[in-house]
Amino acid sequence: MSHTLDTYRLLGRSGLRVSPLALGTATFGTEWGWGAERNEARKMFDLYVERGGNFIDTANTYTNGSSERLLGEFTRDNRESLVLATKYTTLRRPGDPNSGGAHRKSLFASVEASLRQLNTDYIDLLYLHVWDFRTPVEEILRGLDDLVRQGKILYAAISNAPAWQVSRMQTIADLRGWSPLVALQIEYNLAERGGERDLIPMAREMGLGVVPYSPLAGGVLTGKYSHDDLTATHAASADSTRKSFNAALGTVTERILTIAGAVREIAAELDRTPAQVGLAWLLHHPDVTAPVIGARAPAQLEDNLGALEVDFTASQLARLNTIGGIELGYPHAMLASDHIRRVTGGDLRIETRR
Repeated sequence: MSHTLDTYRLLGRSGLRVSPLALGTATFGTEWGWGAERNEARKMFDLYVERGGNFIDTANTYTNGSSERLLGEFTRDNRESLVLATKYTTLRRPGDPNSGGAHRKSLFASVEASLRQLNTDYIDLLYLHVWDFRTPVEEILRGLDDLVRQGKILYAAISNAPAWQVSRMQTIADLRGWSPLVALQIEYNLAERGGERDLIPMAREMGLGVVPYSPLAGGVLTGKYSHDDLTATHAASADSTRKSFNAALGTVTERILTIAGAVREIAAELDRTPAQVGLAWLLHHPDVTAPVIGARAPAQLEDNLGALEVDFTASQLARLNTIGGIELGYPHAMLASDHIRRVTGGDLRIETRR
């Protein structure tokens, strides 16, 4: 089942139509030590949009604000045709305690700053970026709803938060008639599948479209890493800076390199690149709306878009599902056991459809 950027998907319980791959723009700007300068960023933006892509992902503090500012320039002529998603909660001014967090003051100030930087009157999709464990959920939801009513944001979403808090928020929003959350952005890829325990099933039940970031595990699934990278000290070049960053985050491990090896094997069978295989696995996932792809050069983005054309055999898909599989743990494993099926349902057979 191949895809195209202009074969759109609905985002969660909304009627908003988005491309099956979102263009991540955390690489727009070089302030973080890697990324794309303006002209290269413009080429990637144009390539994505010319292919029919409409879903652009950024955040208020990506590349210290350069990402939003560049998008404000690039979207000047086609703003209405695009779905612009940005985020709030990360500190905009270190040392100012209210310039970050999920609270109302941070929310409203961040949105106003993003509107200026994006050179737009409204934000299509606003994510709470990182859960802060301090702000009451009613304060967050009411603030988001006020911004929707003002027309400054059209849809609300959330990222990097516990499943029980997200489901609680969605329930409160429904009961009080406030704007619901329509999307959940989480780290999800063949190497990081913790979202399968609670976050993804919760999103399915509560009507949130799943938008995975880091779909290639920070690049480790591209096949560019080896066992030497487990202990190597990298020089300060653009590429090795990212390698050092991944090593510091603990994303280069024996387990992930084993998964990357399996991805390479299937890529060779399909005459595709490992990056295309890793992204295609997400594209074929029934609970995923749109992975966020982030490239540093047009050639890399072109390769990523090739994932839209990848088809797996049933055997290849089963191998990918198995190699990165995780233990679901209690209560999921217990509830899925044959014993529980017998004592709760006996011989009962029910056909389930999604």
